[in-house]
Amino acid sequence: MLPLRRVPVTLGLLIAIGLAFLAEIAMGGATNQAVLYALGANVWPIHGEYWRLVASMFLHIGALHLLVNAWALYQLGGLFELWLGHWRTALVFFATGIAGSVASLVFTLRPSAGAGLSAGASGAIFGILGALIAFLFRRREHLTSQAKGLLSQLLFWAVLNVFFGFTVPGIDNAAHLGGCAAGLVLGAVFKDRRRFRRPAAPTPPPSAPPSASSSSG
Repeated sequence: MLPLRRVPVTLGLLIAIGLAFLAEIAMGGATNQAVLYALGANVWPIHGEYWRLVASMFLHIGALHLLVNAWALYQLGGLFELWLGHWRTALVFFATGIAGSVASLVFTLRPSAGAGLSAGASGAIFGILGALIAFLFRRREHLTSQAKGLLSQLLFWAVLNVFFGFTVPGIDNAAHLGGCAAGLVLGAVFKDRRRFRRPAAPTPPPSAPPSASSSSG
């Protein structure tokens, strides 16, 4: 188990996501589109309400969606924060989450796509995943065997989740791919913070659960 006291940014993000979910419940339900819209779900057209690009990252469409993303954030965000530090974790989460929200707005929520709204932290989670992959891949010749095994696992789960995103209805694959692409760029330019010391392999994020009338990210 990752020590939460050593990953305060990840812990703070998890708390914020949990509080947002409680607000959804208090206002009428986490699958209620009116509630999600009021709290900041991503929608087309956005009508200048660009705050939705950030707010939507903390909202989730149902309890399963929340639990899947919270577990993935705990695993990947915690590992990233231990390796690369607090401010980089915050930077990657918000920068890649916004990139995922923009990609969702352009490719998922446009009128021809038919989705009503989009919400979820998985664009940012895929961003953390992409940043870890790029960071490790650049240093693959100097990694321990365990770190190389972790890199292989991350690549496998990234490909698997993208496949699910294209085949399972209701998953906002544009948010996933947009966040992951931004994460790959950031991870490629980050410098080492400290030497790797046999990191424990996290459980990478499974695909987000589908939603019948909206897109979950």
